[in-house]
Amino acid sequence: MISSPADVRQRVTSSLEGRAEDIADRWVLLERERAAPGGAIIERGLRDEADALVTALLAALDSTLPLEQAASSHPGMRSAVRDLSLRRARTGASPTATSLSVLALKTVLLEVVGESIDDAGHLLSAALLLNQLLDAAGALSFATYVEGREEIIRRQSRQLWEVSTPVVRLWQRVLGVPLIGTLDTARTQVVMENLLQAIQDDDALVAIIDITGVPTVDTAVAQHLMQTVRAVRLMGADCIASGIRPAIAQTVAQSGIDLLDILTRATLADALAEAMRITGRSGALPRSDQDFR
Repeated sequence: MISSPADVRQRVTSSLEGRAEDIADRWVLLERERAAPGGAIIERGLRDEADALVTALLAALDSTLPLEQAASSHPGMRSAVRDLSLRRARTGASPTATSLSVLALKTVLLEVVGESIDDAGHLLSAALLLNQLLDAAGALSFATYVEGREEIIRRQSRQLWEVSTPVVRLWQRVLGVPLIGTLDTARTQVVMENLLQAIQDDDALVAIIDITGVPTVDTAVAQHLMQTVRAVRLMGADCIASGIRPAIAQTVAQSGIDLLDILTRATLADALAEAMRITGRSGALPRSDQDFR
């Protein structure tokens, strides 16, 4: 007699009842065996991952949710899989290895179920049921890992942009932003945010954006500069663009972008001299911050 899916599910749930700790122990042991010497498996937290994942899986199995939806819809199951995947992403494990860790539970669960179900037909039905549940969990793990790594990469890229675009104090109430490399929308946004915050913090009157280290200035870069200049002006400060080389001037002129509203100078020294004129200051560079006061 062929058992109904509900009967198979109940039989599997009963077979696993009270075995959470044993299942977690076996999964941890299997993970250690699967890990290559010096591999990405991190012992610390492995047992916590096992406890959380097994507990959530058994709860999802015991729920009324369809198996294909249990991994993504059961709160505990979804949370346990996502937490494990994000933790593995932060440690540098590969997405394949991470999803295989979740799928490795199939082996453990089948061993445990097989200890109480000796009928080949029923055992096959149980295996198909566990496959359905854990395949969905493995897919969720892979997708979560990819999302997590993308977020880590975005955060690291932003941190690199912030380091590579410092706002420096050139003079009292005069700030400078030396730009090096390619400008795009995301990096320009970081530059703008850092510069505007620095203008507020230093009560700056002039901001110098030096593009000597920017290899090319196309239409997009020119538009980004215009946006930054407008934002600086809204903060009540003047903005000077320095490092305008002949090739850049020619490119901008040919692109049809109107930069007449932007005060430009060929070199940073020229821009600093202009900033001194705007702020009504002159003389040698101050020897220390004390000279600013």
